[in-house]
Amino acid sequence: MSDSDENLRLEIGHVLFIDIVGYSNLLTEEQKERLNQLTEIVLATAPVREAKDEQLVRLPTGDGMALVFHHSAEEPARCALEIAEALRKHPELPVRMGIHSGPVSEVTDVSGRTNIAGAGINMAQRVMDCGDAGHILLSQHVADDLMHSRQWAPRLHDLGDCEVKHGVRLHVVNLYAEPMGNAALPQKFQPTTPKPVAEKPARRSSVGWIAALALVAILAAGAAWYFTSHRTATPLAATPEAPKSAPIPEKSIAVLPLVNSTGDPANEYFSDGMSEEFISSLSRLPDLKLVGRTSSFQFKGKTDDSKTIGEKLGVYYLLEGSVRKSADRVRIAVALIKSGDGANVWSETYDRELKDIFAVQSEIAGAVAKELKVAMLGSNGQTAPLTNAATPSNQNVDAYNALLQGNFYQERGPADDVRKAIGYYEEAIRLDPRYALAYAKLSYSAEFLDTRFGGLAPKEKAELIAKARAAAEKALELDSNLAEAHLAQGRLLADIDFNFAAAEAELRRASELAPQNARVTAALALLLSSLGRLEEGVALAQRAIALDPLRIGSHFNLATYLTALGRYDEAEAAMRQVISLQPQSANSYTQLAIIQILRGKAGAAVESANQENDPVWRTYALALAHFANGDRAEADAALKKLIDEDADNAGSQIATVYGLRKEPEKMFQWLEHARTTHDAGVALVLQDPFLRAYKDDPRFIAFAQKIGVMPKTAATL
Repeated sequence: MSDSDENLRLEIGHVLFIDIVGYSNLLTEEQKERLNQLTEIVLATAPVREAKDEQLVRLPTGDGMALVFHHSAEEPARCALEIAEALRKHPELPVRMGIHSGPVSEVTDVSGRTNIAGAGINMAQRVMDCGDAGHILLSQHVADDLMHSRQWAPRLHDLGDCEVKHGVRLHVVNLYAEPMGNAALPQKFQPTTPKPVAEKPARRSSVGWIAALALVAILAAGAAWYFTSHRTATPLAATPEAPKSAPIPEKSIAVLPLVNSTGDPANEYFSDGMSEEFISSLSRLPDLKLVGRTSSFQFKGKTDDSKTIGEKLGVYYLLEGSVRKSADRVRIAVALIKSGDGANVWSETYDRELKDIFAVQSEIAGAVAKELKVAMLGSNGQTAPLTNAATPSNQNVDAYNALLQGNFYQERGPADDVRKAIGYYEEAIRLDPRYALAYAKLSYSAEFLDTRFGGLAPKEKAELIAKARAAAEKALELDSNLAEAHLAQGRLLADIDFNFAAAEAELRRASELAPQNARVTAALALLLSSLGRLEEGVALAQRAIALDPLRIGSHFNLATYLTALGRYDEAEAAMRQVISLQPQSANSYTQLAIIQILRGKAGAAVESANQENDPVWRTYALALAHFANGDRAEADAALKKLIDEDADNAGSQIATVYGLRKEPEKMFQWLEHARTTHDAGVALVLQDPFLRAYKDDPRFIAFAQKIGVMPKTAATL
């Protein structure tokens, strides 16, 4: 073989091509700064950190880079999602990515260094070029490799053909797992027909709906707001449907996320906040079935038609629209449509000063109630305006803005975002010291940060609990009829104080005040199940699912209650629903592994444990599954790792492992450790299947009575 033939030896590379959108428009110093940011993010991803030199080639491309993996197409896909997750904290760094598997070869560049070239890299760049900022696009070849996996199929959405350089047409698939990636249709796939002069269109309706709103736009003398949607792509996997049961009641509605028509991500909190406040206002209507925020927001940025959304959420009507906030003015365009055919029932555009936002919210909610023929009842039984607790006591718009920003970051979930939420709630309180809802939200977020995240310093944990207590008490003092205040107090009493009787009283009061609040219903279900009242927990969890059918927390909790009752078929079905709704959710595969262990399928449990996304939960799951499968060395190693790295945050999980291993002395030692470290998981002893195995042990009964989940007169479960 000649030297030239040697240099052209080909192999298949799995290429991730990345570039910074708008790079050429930046100043030289900005270009260097952005590229350094991107490089740090890429190098921090697990696929890059874990790859050996011969398994990964990194190529700088001027405004980005290309990574060539050698094992499988999953490597660049996982890397892209990790990059997208990290970029959520860097809105100033717009990045797009493309993935293709194809031939590559080693070449020697002009400096004498070995490099990689070939059609595989060129095609990955062409795929990337079809997208906009935030998109992760795949070639059809890569999508075909991934779509047979349960983990990847729900994240793949077919876009169709895209024309690239030299008239070549590529079939492209969009990869996203919200909030990672970009669910929006790329510009190159959008219709090129002339558009009327109008605000950025909103979404979802039939041709009749478009015509109706076009007429509204004309009559509005140039307001030119209209709503339309075109199903331009057929996804390989759509959002899973809610379980189908009874016919859809006519008095039922979902508030879809309002479109942020400014195009500025900095205003996203405001459009999301408006949607949430409409949900809050309408939840006060006693005769109306209203779907919760979590399920409605599953459709943010998506193009599903109204009929599909109505079927998935089980509602007859949809409220949708858009928001434009600019300086001290706001324009809100809303429309009420029938989900079945997209027919327009009512629509209106409000162009007001920002200080009038509270009156506009009440006016819109009242108009919806009128159209749906649902009574608006005040405390005295008389018709009353639909105001809500988000209105500051002093009508301070800046305080309201701070509250909405707090809500925005709290819903995002990561610890750093929760800390930002706490800061915004404190700013809202500074601007309105009598803002009851801000105090309640502050308490909820502080307690959430303390109990749901590991690695917090003892001083920070103590400060968070003190802050949560003071804020909950102040919220109740300011407004004893605020459901969110009772929810916050109930969570503190259950998770921190283990005072379950008082916690139940608070949560039941919250449920009376907000019977359509899925979060309150789910919290009460969890509390009752912790007290061993599992059948009640199942019923309430099912009600929470009916209120918010795509909220994974309710499906997850239902699965755990069913597991404790020994109803393993139903439990596994519920847990697989969680995984189909959100494949990356933490603890899901761990709970699936537990169910499989109980069903005698230890081998399958090991496979599930290895699919767990969260590293701590994965270690816990492997400690259980390997032991059940007879892999003692692996089980011991996983347990040691859990103890060495997470003893103060995972005491209840360590106790569970010892329960499965039939080592009750160590199990009770770790349960006591979990109690002293305020591990919220310790309250679940009556529903944990491996701990419940010791329910007749006097030590178990004494411990359950000590923490208050079992009456002191009880001797059996």
